[in-house]
Amino acid sequence: MSRRLAKRQGKVSHEDIDALSGLDKSELHIRWEEAFSHPPPKYMRRDILVRALAHEMQLEAAGGMPAGLTRQLARAAKAMRDGKTSASASDHHRSASAVTIKPGTRLLRDWQGVTHEVIILENGIQYRDREWNSLSAVAREITGTRWSGPLFFGLKGQNP
Repeated sequence: MSRRLAKRQGKVSHEDIDALSGLDKSELHIRWEEAFSHPPPKYMRRDILVRALAHEMQLEAAGGMPAGLTRQLARAAKAMRDGKTSASASDHHRSASAVTIKPGTRLLRDWQGVTHEVIILENGIQYRDREWNSLSAVAREITGTRWSGPLFFGLKGQNP
């Protein structure tokens, strides 16, 4: 399925994406040039070509990249050109609110019917009479899986 057809229909089926896997490398190169108006990088592996083309088909069918992401990428590219190599990290920190919690603050989280309480210390976290280095370590102890501590305790995205 061509890029134009996917965009016109507004959807891409699994069959369309699966069909990419059946193309040989020269056919994938032709599809790449149709999609991006330039040849693919010389040493790009076949599986990466397929994934990139599938992504492009889905993106086009969805109406393109969100405007906010386009702006963020443009800022990051400009910062990189200006020699500021940590542009993406600074953009991320600028968009995500930093939460500052004062020592003595108690956080409660109900997990599987059990209420867990942590106390923010000057240099760590107290949970069940032990000191922990981070909320994420406590969240991992509670759940048995990796979690973002601020997300687990409901702090992510709040304004300080």
